[in-house]
Amino acid sequence: MSMPVPLFAAVGTIHGFPINIIRRRNAYFKVSSSMDHHNLSKVKSNSLRVLEWDKLCHSVASFARTSLGRQATKAQLWSLDQTFQESLSLLQETNAAILMHNHDSFILDLTSVDLALVESAIKHARRGLPLDANEAMALLSLLQFVEALQLSLKAAIKQDSDWYKQFMPLSQMITQLVVNRSIIKLIQQVIDEDGSVKDSASSALKKARDQVRTLERKLHQLMDKLIRNETKEAALMVASSVDGRWCISSGTDQPTGFKGLLLSSGSGSIIEPLAAVPLNDELQQARVLVAKAEADVLLMVTEKIQMDLDDIEKSLRTAIQLDMIYARATYSLSYGGTYPNIFLPEDIDGPLMAEPYRSKEKNSQASNPKKEWIFYLPKAYHPLLLQQHREKLSTARKNVRSAAAEIRRRKMQAENMAVKGEAEIDLSSLQKQVRALEEAPPVPVDFFISQKTRVLVITGPNTGGKTICLKTIGLAAMMAKSGLHVLSSESAKVPWFDCVFADIGDEQSLSQSLSTFSGHLKQISEIQLQSTRRSLVLLDEVGAGTNPLEGAALGMSLLESFARSGALLTIATTHHGELKTLKYSNDAFENACMEFDEENFKPTYKILWGVPGRSNAINIAERLGVPSTIVANARELYGAASAEIDEVIMDMETYKQKFQELIKECRHYLTMSRDLHEKLLVSRRKLQDLGAQQRYKKMRELSEAAAVARSTLHKKKKLLSFLRLVIRCMFHPLAREQQF
Repeated sequence: MSMPVPLFAAVGTIHGFPINIIRRRNAYFKVSSSMDHHNLSKVKSNSLRVLEWDKLCHSVASFARTSLGRQATKAQLWSLDQTFQESLSLLQETNAAILMHNHDSFILDLTSVDLALVESAIKHARRGLPLDANEAMALLSLLQFVEALQLSLKAAIKQDSDWYKQFMPLSQMITQLVVNRSIIKLIQQVIDEDGSVKDSASSALKKARDQVRTLERKLHQLMDKLIRNETKEAALMVASSVDGRWCISSGTDQPTGFKGLLLSSGSGSIIEPLAAVPLNDELQQARVLVAKAEADVLLMVTEKIQMDLDDIEKSLRTAIQLDMIYARATYSLSYGGTYPNIFLPEDIDGPLMAEPYRSKEKNSQASNPKKEWIFYLPKAYHPLLLQQHREKLSTARKNVRSAAAEIRRRKMQAENMAVKGEAEIDLSSLQKQVRALEEAPPVPVDFFISQKTRVLVITGPNTGGKTICLKTIGLAAMMAKSGLHVLSSESAKVPWFDCVFADIGDEQSLSQSLSTFSGHLKQISEIQLQSTRRSLVLLDEVGAGTNPLEGAALGMSLLESFARSGALLTIATTHHGELKTLKYSNDAFENACMEFDEENFKPTYKILWGVPGRSNAINIAERLGVPSTIVANARELYGAASAEIDEVIMDMETYKQKFQELIKECRHYLTMSRDLHEKLLVSRRKLQDLGAQQRYKKMRELSEAAAVARSTLHKKKKLLSFLRLVIRCMFHPLAREQQF
C-alpha cells in the first residue's frame, strides 16, 4: 500500500517540479535581478563620474543658502531618477523662482535661517526635551521667513491676480503653509536677539539673575579689597573666574597676606580666598536657579510649539525645497541659462512640454525649435568650462586690483623708484592676463540633430574638442532632466532620457588587470545591455586602443548594433576613417567633424555638420618640428593606406555637395515661382478692383449727368409753362382779368 502524499508536497509540486527546485529557481532570478540592478547602478555611476556630473552638482548646490539645502540639492541632482512629469514640475519650479526673483518683492534667500537648528529643535520637541535658545531663535527665523513670503505673495496677487498662476507651483507651496502667530510672539517675548533668555521671561528668572549679579558684585569688591591690601605683589595679582568660582591669580608663588585654598601652583598660583568661599557657594547655587528658570522658560516654549509640530515640520521641508529651487534658479541666472523644452521621443504629434519661461526683454522665435530636430541646442556652453573661465577671470581681476592698490600705497609712502617700477611691471603683466582671458572665452557649440538620426559620428583632430562636445551634450540632457536650465543661446529642445550612459577616458581596472581596450569594451558592453530606447549613449574614441583594422571593424559593428536596437541616440567620437562611411549605407547615421584652422594650425572648437573630418596629426607634427623626412614618409604611408577611403568619401561628399546645391537651386526657383504666383494673384486682384472701381465711377458719372439733365429739363419745362402764361395774358385781356 502506497503512503499518502503529504499536503505540502502535493502543493509544492508545480508542473512536475518539486518545491525546492522552484525555490532555487526563484532565488536565482532574485539574485540575477539584484546583479542587474547592481550593474546598472555601477555603469550609471561610472557614466556620471566621467561626465563630471558630481562637479556640476556641487557647483549648483553652492548657490543654496543653507547646509540642509546644499545636501538636498546634491542628492536630488545626483539621483537623476525623475520621471518625465517630475522633470516638467522641476522646470516649472525653477521658472517660478526666476519670476519671483525678477519681481523684486520676494526674498527666497534663506541665509538668515539655520535650518539645521530648526531640524534639531523639532527632534527635541518630539522627544519632549526643551529647546535651547539658539534653536528657538532659528525656529523664529523660519516662521518669520514663511510669514514674509506669504505677505509678499498676497501683495503681488492683490496687485495682479494673474501672479498666482505665474508663480505656480511655488504659490501653492507657500499658501499651504500654516504659521501660528502666537509662537512668533512668544519667542520674541522670552528670547533676545543674541539668543539669550530675557530677564522678563519669568519672575523666577529675573530674581535668580538679580541674585547672581549681586553676588558677583560682592565678590568683585572683595577681590579688589584683598588685592589692594597686598602691597608688594598687588601689580601681579588679578581676579579671575575658575570653573565658575572667583579666585585671585598671582604671577608668583610667593605667600599672600590672606588665607585661601591653593588651586594651582607652578609658574604662578591661583588661590580662592577663604572669605570668598561662602559667596562662591551662594553664586553657584544662584546660577543653578538661573539655569532652572531658563530651562522652565524654554520648556514653556517647547510645550507651545508641540501643538504645531506637524505644521512647523512642513514649513521646514518646504524651506529646504525652496532652497533647492533657489539654487537652481540662481545658477541659471548667474550663467545665463535658458529654458529647455523637454519632450518624450514617442510624441510624434508634438512634444509634451511645460510652458517655457520667456523674459520680457527677449521674444525669440527660436523658443519653439523646428520639429525636425530631435536635439536642438544652439550655442551651448560646457558649464564647468564656463565656470572655470569665470573663476580665472575673477581671480585675475582681483589680482589687478590688489596690484593697483599696492602701487598707490607705495606712492603714498614714497618708496624707492626701483620697487615701484617692479610693481608697475607686475600690474602690466596682470592686466595682460585679464585681457587674454576676456578675449578668449569658452567657445559655444551648436547641436542640431535630426529626428531620423540614431547614431552621430564625430571626427576631428586631437585636442579639437570632441570629448568636450560629448560632455556638453550629456550634461545638457541631465540638466534638463533635473530641472536646470541649459547654457545655450536660445530655448533648447531636448529629449527626456531615462538614463545617460558614457564611456569616456581611460577606464581600465587595475584590480582586474584589464587593459585600456578591455576596460572600454567592458563598459560599452554593459551600456549595450542596460540602455533602452529612451537612453542617450556617449562613446569617446570608439574602437581605439587596439589594432586599427580590428578596432574599426569592432567600432562599426558596435555602432550598427546601437542603431538597430540600442539607445534613442548614440554619439560617438572616433579617428577611424571607416566609421565615416556608415552614413552612406544607413540613413540612421550622421557625420560631423570638429573644425580645424589649417592656416593657423589650431582647432576652432566648432562643429561642422554633415561633414566627415580628416586627421591633422601629420600637419600638427610638422608644425611641432618633427623632421621633414619623417613627415614626408608619414604622408606617403598614410596616403597609401587611406587613399581608397578618402577617395570614396570625397566622391560622396562631392555628390552630396552637388545634390545640396541642386536642392538649394530648386528651392530658390520654387521660392521665385511662389513669389511670382503671389504677385500675379495680387495683380489680378488689383485689376479686378480697378475694373470694379472704373465701372462704379462711370455709373456714378452717368447717374449724376442724368440727374443734372432731369433737373435742367424740369427747370426748362417750368420756365416754358410760365412763358406761355405770360403770352396768353398779354394777348387776351379778358383772360388776364380772369387770371388776376
